[in-house]
Amino acid sequence: MESTPVSERIELLADQVGELLHPHVDEDARMVQKGLMLYRQGMVKQVQIWNENITAMVQDVTPCRVRLDLNFLTRSDCSCPHDGFCRHQMAVFLAAYSRIGSVADWVATWREPMKQKTEFANWGMQTARDLFRGTGEQKPDYGQWVHMFEVSFDTILNSKKYSSPYIVPELFKIYERRIKANAPAPQEWRLLHELVGIVISFKKLAVLSESLGFADDVVKRAYLHLFHNLIEDADELVLKVGVQSLPFDFDEFILKLKDDVFELLTAASGLEQERIYLYRLMWTNFFKKKAWREEEAEKIRLRLKAMQEWENPNPLIVAGIHQHILLSEDETAVKLIHVIDNSVITPYMLHWIEMLTQQKAWKRVGPVIEEFLHKIKGYLEFLRSYHSSASFVRTALRAISPYFNEHGRADLYERAMLSMLPYSYGDYEVMLFNRGQFDKWGELQAFMGWKFYDLPRERVKVIEKEKPEVLLAMLHQSAVLEISQKNRQSYKMAVRHLKKLRTLYKKLKRVDDWEYFLHTLMEKNKRLRAFHEECRRSKLIE
Repeated sequence: MESTPVSERIELLADQVGELLHPHVDEDARMVQKGLMLYRQGMVKQVQIWNENITAMVQDVTPCRVRLDLNFLTRSDCSCPHDGFCRHQMAVFLAAYSRIGSVADWVATWREPMKQKTEFANWGMQTARDLFRGTGEQKPDYGQWVHMFEVSFDTILNSKKYSSPYIVPELFKIYERRIKANAPAPQEWRLLHELVGIVISFKKLAVLSESLGFADDVVKRAYLHLFHNLIEDADELVLKVGVQSLPFDFDEFILKLKDDVFELLTAASGLEQERIYLYRLMWTNFFKKKAWREEEAEKIRLRLKAMQEWENPNPLIVAGIHQHILLSEDETAVKLIHVIDNSVITPYMLHWIEMLTQQKAWKRVGPVIEEFLHKIKGYLEFLRSYHSSASFVRTALRAISPYFNEHGRADLYERAMLSMLPYSYGDYEVMLFNRGQFDKWGELQAFMGWKFYDLPRERVKVIEKEKPEVLLAMLHQSAVLEISQKNRQSYKMAVRHLKKLRTLYKKLKRVDDWEYFLHTLMEKNKRLRAFHEECRRSKLIE
C-alpha cells in the first residue's frame, strides 16, 4: 500500500465512503451534510497523510481526534462518543479529498442516486395520472385486467433505465396505487382483481429484477420486501375470497389465473424461494379441486420433460412434489424427495411438515419427517454459516416437535436434536437438564468443548448436588487443556480446576482415585516447572 501514490489511496478511500453511506438513508444524508459543513467552516485542522492513515483534529463543540484507515475504512476511529463512522470522520475525508479533486463534485456524484430516485418518482406520478385518464367501470374481463396490469407496470417501472435499486420500491408504490384505483366496484370482483394483480405484479417484478442484474445482497436490501409483501397480501386475499360465495363467472377467471400461477415457476431464474412460496400458497388454499391438481401435476411432468439444459428445474420439481402431497400421493412425494439433493429440497420440506401437522395427519407427516432427518445434516453442511444454520434448526425443531409430542416419541425427538448438533445445543441442553439426564448433559458439554467455568453456575450447583461424578470428566478435560497451553495464566486456571476436582473426589469418597490421578498428572508434566510452582503455591502438592 505504501508504494501506491497518495492520490490513488484517497480515491480508494472515496470509493469506500461511497459504499458505506447511502444517499437514500436519512441518517447517512445528514451525516454527509454535517461533515460538509464542518469542512467548509474550516474546522478540520492538522491533516496529515502518512503510512496507511489520515489523521486530523476537528474543532466541533469539543475538539475531536480523527484517524482514517486508508486500507479499511471501518477500522477508523474518532475520539467522539458516536459509534461507527461519524461527521468528524466525514469532514476529515472531505478535507483529504480536496487535495486531489473537487469536494462539490464528489458530493454531487454521491447524491446522484437520490436525485435520480426523486426524478423517477415524480415522473412515475405523472405517468400514473396519465394512465388514470380514460379508465372507467367496465364488465370484468380477465384479459383486460392482465393487459392493464402489464401496461401499467411497463409504463411506470419498465420504460426507463435506472442505476439505483432503491428506485424500484418508489415506482412500485405508484404502480400499486394505480392498479388498486382501477379495481372493480363489487366486493367479490375487487378481491379477485387484487389477487390476479398480485400474481401478475409478482411475475413482472421478478422478470424486471433479473433484467436489472443487481447482486442478491443489493436486491435483499433494496426491494426484496416487495415480494414478501405481495405474498402476505395474497395470503390474506385467498382467505377472504374463500369465505364468500363465488359467482359462477369466476370459473373462467380461476382457470386463467392457474396458468399465470404456473408461469411463476419458469418466468425468472432468481427469487426461487419466493416464487415457490407464492405458487404453493395459491395451490394449497385457492385451487382446491382434485381434477385441477391432477392436471397441474401432469403439466409439471411434461414441462420438466421438455426442459432445456440451461433452465433451473428446482421450482418445477418442488411444485410437482407439492401437488403429489395435496393429492395424498405421499409415497410418490417421499420417493421424489429422497432422490433430490439435500441443498435443494430440505428447506421446502418444513412447509409440508407444518401443513400436514395443521391437518393433524400424523400418519402422513411421519415419513416426511423421517426423510427430513436423513437430509438435515447434509443441508447444514451446505449452509456453513453458523447464524443461518442455527436459525434454520430453531425453525425445524418447532415444526417437528408437535409430531413427537403427539406420539410420545421423546427418543426420536432426541435423535433429531443429535442430528442437528451443534446448532440444536440450546434446546437439547435444556431438555436433558429438565429430565435429569445429567450423564448425557455432561457428555453434551464435552462434545461442545465447553470449559468447566463456562457452564451456567446454577446448572453446575444442581448437578454437583444431584450427581457430582458427571462433572469429573469435564474438570479433567479442562485441567489438561489448560496445562497444554503452557503459560502461567493457564497453569493458574488448571490449578483452579484441580482444586475443584479434589473437592468432588472427597465428596464422593474417592480420595485414592484423586491421589492416583494427581500423581500421574504431575509425573507426566514434571518438566513444567512453572506448573509445579503453581501447584505448590496452591498447596495441591508439597
